[in-house]
Amino acid sequence: MDTQSDAAFPMHHPERWLAVLRIAVGLWFAKAIVTKLSVTLVWGFLPLPTASDRWLHVMPILVGKYAEGNPVGFFKTFLQDTVIPHASLFAQLTAFGEVAVGLGLVLGCLTALASGIGLVLVLNYGLAVQWQGSAQQGFHYLLLTSLVVILAARAGRTWGLDGWARARRPGSWLARTPLG
Repeated sequence: MDTQSDAAFPMHHPERWLAVLRIAVGLWFAKAIVTKLSVTLVWGFLPLPTASDRWLHVMPILVGKYAEGNPVGFFKTFLQDTVIPHASLFAQLTAFGEVAVGLGLVLGCLTALASGIGLVLVLNYGLAVQWQGSAQQGFHYLLLTSLVVILAARAGRTWGLDGWARARRPGSWLARTPLG
């Protein structure tokens, strides 16, 4: 619908603004590279990424606090009976999941897959902390909404590897996959 204000202030390149949103959300997730990952040497010489010792120690403490007052019964039970007893596994999953989402969104590579994984992570994080107040609720609501928009708009097709593959290598697996 054209109105006078639309004519006076037309939107230019909305796909670029979606790419900016994608990159900003991706950077938020990508901080896990520094905060949750470290490198370990397998067989004394092969460097492999792993969850940091700090994250392996802190994550079960945080989850215990989140579960303690959580009024959502099924999720409280999940945190106490599944996540905390398998804290090492869940620390690895969250660290690698956040890094994968962050890199996927920043690079615009397999953007639909990255934003889908991000939705699962943020939904779980939101369920864990929603009872702590409106700031937590609002943050996770906005992050969920942003990821849905990124997913629906296929925001990796602008300024991303998804778009590059579609334009320059239309027959490649990256261009053909619905995950980009």
